[in-house]
Amino acid sequence: MITFDQVSVQYEDRAEPVLREVNLTVDEGELCLVVGHTGVGKSTLLGAVNGLVPHFTGGTLYGRVTVDGRDTAGHPPRELADVVGVVGQDPLDGFVTDTVEEELAYAMEQLAIPAATMRKRVEETLDLLGLADLRHRALYELSGGQQQRVAIGSVLTAHPRVLVLDEPTSALDPSAAEEVLAAVTRLVHDLGVTVLVAEHRLERVVQYADRVIHLPGDGSVRSGPPAEVFRTTSIAPPIVQLGRTAGWSPLPLSIRDARRRAAPLRTRLGRVSPPTARPGFTGGGPRLLTAERITVSYQRVPAVREVDLELHGGCVTALMGRNGSGKSSLLWALQGSGPRTKGTVHVVSAAHATRMTGGTGGKSGDPRDLSPAQARRLVGLVPQTPTDLLYLESVRQELDQADAESFAEGSGPGARAILDRLAPGIDDATHPRDLSEGQKLALVLAIQLVAAPQVVLLDEPTRGLDYRAKRQLVRIVDDLVAQGRAVVVSTHDVEFVAQAADRVVVMAEGEIVADGPTTDVIVASPVFAPQVAKILAPLAYLTVAQVTAALPDEEGS
Repeated sequence: MITFDQVSVQYEDRAEPVLREVNLTVDEGELCLVVGHTGVGKSTLLGAVNGLVPHFTGGTLYGRVTVDGRDTAGHPPRELADVVGVVGQDPLDGFVTDTVEEELAYAMEQLAIPAATMRKRVEETLDLLGLADLRHRALYELSGGQQQRVAIGSVLTAHPRVLVLDEPTSALDPSAAEEVLAAVTRLVHDLGVTVLVAEHRLERVVQYADRVIHLPGDGSVRSGPPAEVFRTTSIAPPIVQLGRTAGWSPLPLSIRDARRRAAPLRTRLGRVSPPTARPGFTGGGPRLLTAERITVSYQRVPAVREVDLELHGGCVTALMGRNGSGKSSLLWALQGSGPRTKGTVHVVSAAHATRMTGGTGGKSGDPRDLSPAQARRLVGLVPQTPTDLLYLESVRQELDQADAESFAEGSGPGARAILDRLAPGIDDATHPRDLSEGQKLALVLAIQLVAAPQVVLLDEPTRGLDYRAKRQLVRIVDDLVAQGRAVVVSTHDVEFVAQAADRVVVMAEGEIVADGPTTDVIVASPVFAPQVAKILAPLAYLTVAQVTAALPDEEGS
């Protein structure tokens, strides 16, 4: 179905080829998982399948790429649209209509599919992806996860022979991600559709993959069965890392297979003291934010319902819940620039926070009632799409503007110094939109932190980040709370929460339904539990690092 014959791709601004003499064959009905660290060429590999490389990206493609017998060098993307369907990382970039139903029908209209067939396929896709209740909703009103499902559905309606999915579950909660991947798997098994998936959250996809295509970063490509390829890769999901630590062979790829092998490991770990919880959830830090009866409504439909929340310095709070549960609406209401129908927010200023003990006293203010510059000193927010806050022509201009708006001169480290600590090596002349996802996040975080806010809100910060970048983000968050700040991370990434969060708050239908220490909340949940917790239950281990740290103690006891 897809053949790469001695394919190399060279961009003018790169000294070395992104892809080098790649030979690869993907058969009909295969689900292939494309893995590799950020910047190794995954997007280039996927773009070559539908002709985006080199027709729209520039650069030079050597060799030959054929899809269903068509040479992509002689067929631009529009001539491959009936064969290859592509879903990018950001669904909003691909929307061309106003409502869900119209978007699902658009691709079929361009392919001149009969109206009766179009109607049937739209209904099938609405049911397949759980979008029936949203069919008449405006696309801009949907949550990020709902938009992602619509983007996938708009491709599925055309019934392509090949599906190329670039991080299809990045904005989805665990349950919605499983539904989407199950639907994609049915297309593979029942209809013989060939699927290429690039996904950083490998723990979600690896069990469905027939084959893994690994890009190590030197331009080459390695392909093979998942258990074989992941034996030596530098990037792997927690279940594989645990298998390596335990010495399992072959490596398990599903929770079921891992639990069958884990009984001896659970016995060994049961002999030692359980892992200690992160120290942040103690309530002993100063109370920096108090929100009371927060209500947010859109066109009289409540998104957040009378939520009460306190945030303390030195604590990382993970805000979790299914798509559309009100997480982003709550963050924007706390930050002050988002709509708030009812309720109050009080944030303690930095000058008074240092004199606070036990969370009492101190001067407080509502960010909504302050000027933007004053509000940034209280609460900083990084949105789901960091580029929403990047509008200048270079990194240097963005940093200088942040310093000027925050009056940073003489009051602490400037934005450049903060950025160098978060992500060293970013050139001043680089255009912000040319940065990797991790670098964009670091840049926006530096812009927000230069104002020295007491409370930092991160909305889905791990989207587009590989495991290495997530570990760096954990270190950044740990550094923030070590400075006495309160950090809230709204995320669907349960593995990140297991590493970074002291406290978990779960929302549903705009209300808080669970609030407590990370281990207590997520281990008890079949949806939000990380892979290690599911494998080693009832033991309270969340991460491979905790297991690795416990095993030497067990061996020496």
